[in-house]
Amino acid sequence: MHNKLAELKRAQQELERERADLEETRRRQNEFTKGRQEMEQHLTRGIGLLEEAEFAARREAEQMAKALLDLREALVKVQSVHEEAWTRDNFNSELTRALTAIENARMEWNSARLKFAILNGETATEAQVAGAAPAQDTFTQNVLRERSYSELCKMGLALTWPVALVGVVIVLVLLLRN
Repeated sequence: MHNKLAELKRAQQELERERADLEETRRRQNEFTKGRQEMEQHLTRGIGLLEEAEFAARREAEQMAKALLDLREALVKVQSVHEEAWTRDNFNSELTRALTAIENARMEWNSARLKFAILNGETATEAQVAGAAPAQDTFTQNVLRERSYSELCKMGLALTWPVALVGVVIVLVLLLRN
C-alpha cells in the first residue's frame, strides 16, 4: 500500500511537472505568437513609413537637382553680362537685358529659398524641428516685410474695421437701452 501510495505520489508529481512544462510551453507559444504579430505590424508600418520617407527624399533630391541647375544657369547669365563691352549705341538695350537677367536670377533665388531652408541659413535639422514652415507662411512673411509701416497700418485697418464697427454698434445699443 505504501509502495503504491509512493508510486502514485511520484506519478502525481510527474504529471504536475508535465502540466507545468505544458503551461510554460503554451505561455512561450502565446508570447511567440503575440510577439510575431506585434513585430509584423511594427515592421510593416516601419517599411511603409521608410518607403514614404525615401520617396519624399528622392522627390526633394530631384527638386534640389533641378533648382541647382536653374541657379547655375542664372549664375552663368548674370556672369555673362559684361558692362565694359557696352557702347553708347547699345547701352539702353544691354542695360535692359542685364536687368532682365538679374531679375530672372532673383526669381530663381527666391524660389529656391522658399523650397530649401538651407539657403536661408538654417540647417536641415532646424528645418525639420521647425516643421519646415509651409511656403505660404514664408511667402506671407516676405510680403509683410516688403510693406512700409503705413501700408501695414492700412491693411490692419482694412481687416479690423468690421470688428470695430460691430463694437461701436454694440456700445450704442447698450447706451440707448439705458
